Amino acid sequence: MADQTFITCRELIDFLMDYLDGTLPPDRRQEFQRHLGVCPSCIAYLEGYKSTIRLGKSALAPTDDPAADKAPEGLLRAIKAALPPKHL
Repeated sequence: MADQTFITCRELIDFLMDYLDGTLPPDRRQEFQRHLGVCPSCIAYLEGYKSTIRLGKSALAPTDDPAADKAPEGLLRAIKAALPPKHL
C-alpha cells in the first residue's frame, strides 16, 4: 500500500461525473470514497454538484401547466428588432 497514489481534490472533481454515473472503475471508486472520508471540502462540492443536477432537472421538467396567453410586449419587440430585415 506504500506505493499507492492518493487522488487529489482536483482529480476527484475530474472523476465526479463517472462516480455519479456509476462508471468509475472499482479501484478508483474506492479511492474516491476514501478521499471523501477525509476531505470535507470535497464532500461539500459533491453535495453542491448533486443539488445543481437536481435543480436543473427540476427546472427543465415537463409541465402540464398552460403557457401564458401572451408573451410580454417588450420581449416581442426585442425579438423583432433582432431579426434580419426582410428582403423584398
